[in-house]
Amino acid sequence: MAIAMQQQIFALDARFNAHRAPSNPNFRTLYIRRRSQLLREAERSPDNWRQYLRVRSQLLQQRYGCPLESSSSISMLTKSMSKVNIDASNVHSSGGAVIPTNKADASRAMVGGTTIAENYAFVGVHHIFDQHIEAVTMVKFANNDRSRFCCSSVDTTLSICCVNSDPPSVIAILKGHTKAVTGFDWSANNDLIASASLDGTIKVWNVSNNACLRTINDPTNAPLLCCLYNNNNNNLLITGNGKGEVGVANVSTGLFMKNNCRIGGNVLSIASDSNGKLLWVGNDRGEIVSLICDMGGSLHRTRRLLINASSTITSLSYRAWISREARDPMLLVNCTDNTVCLFRIIDLEGGLQLKRKFHNKHQKHFIKSTFCPIMSFRQGACIVTGSEDSCVYFFDIEKSVSRACVNTLQGHSSPVLGVTFNYDESLLATCDLEGLVIVWKRAVLT
Repeated sequence: MAIAMQQQIFALDARFNAHRAPSNPNFRTLYIRRRSQLLREAERSPDNWRQYLRVRSQLLQQRYGCPLESSSSISMLTKSMSKVNIDASNVHSSGGAVIPTNKADASRAMVGGTTIAENYAFVGVHHIFDQHIEAVTMVKFANNDRSRFCCSSVDTTLSICCVNSDPPSVIAILKGHTKAVTGFDWSANNDLIASASLDGTIKVWNVSNNACLRTINDPTNAPLLCCLYNNNNNNLLITGNGKGEVGVANVSTGLFMKNNCRIGGNVLSIASDSNGKLLWVGNDRGEIVSLICDMGGSLHRTRRLLINASSTITSLSYRAWISREARDPMLLVNCTDNTVCLFRIIDLEGGLQLKRKFHNKHQKHFIKSTFCPIMSFRQGACIVTGSEDSCVYFFDIEKSVSRACVNTLQGHSSPVLGVTFNYDESLLATCDLEGLVIVWKRAVLT
């Protein structure tokens, strides 16, 4: 209860923080960090926390007036969007629970009596980064790394941050793109970062010296909206562009292969299975298309699922095995009709079957979600998503929709666009439309 109240108070401070010293962003950042520290150190009863929240809300409103809702948007990335609900007739739902763990006593014994909600309780803010002056489009920890993550931004730059230094710091700013950076990916051994941009280029960065090793131009000069290293061959980069094409670029030669695959619309998201053979791509026409990528990088379309022609698929995430008992591969999907959907992968061609649908405020921006990286030994398993109401939500995918939300993090004052865990789940980084990145510290269970 106390932690939840602290988060509500912190969120209140964050909403009004834009009005405090509007010409001095460094002061605002220092202030909100100190507020987070003071809230964590304070000890009050639940009643006192509630009274404090009420009084502080009144004082802030009297001092600054009603907080302004964020009106900023990424106009270059959202011009083709209109939103409606998923048409249930277009998607087959198999019903039933995702995870057959009702009798999984052995698994529960291994992790003690803690619930999913207790396991994903957070004790406060570890650090706040504000090096970007415009929206942070994506944030992602390095593979099997506790401390380093990368951010991409509409301000045309990327940044690499370290959270285990004292204090946490920005260790590199990667400059070279001339337009918004829409996404990026770490190579398997974290020595390279590939970034995609609206300027129509992929840039490959050397993480050790922060140098741009290669620039790869889209063959049609179309804006590039997403990119992904092939899991089986890190010399190949899968890309999606604004002309509806999925392409494969060779990192060594710096050239795109000729066998691109036309999907249509704007290709905004890509996910791959563990061996890099199966791909899923989502576009702004509400479609998820399955592809097979062979060893040489040739692409072949296999399946197409229409969610709704008027909605946009903004994020795709793959997970082979989400819990000890649930061994079916899953695909997590964010859609601009206020939903997060979980699909089961039903065949070797990437066919999808709807398993769960959760409500999430999402109608305009490019919201992303993620699976929790550690396989669950509890009854249930978690996904995490950003939201346009400035919150971060944790959903237990086994529970009924009405009880699925097991935790909410409040601290951003604008839509939360991206979320990422480090590999041991001790830290969660979230980014927003105003360029802020908050690193949250998970509670240590005893």
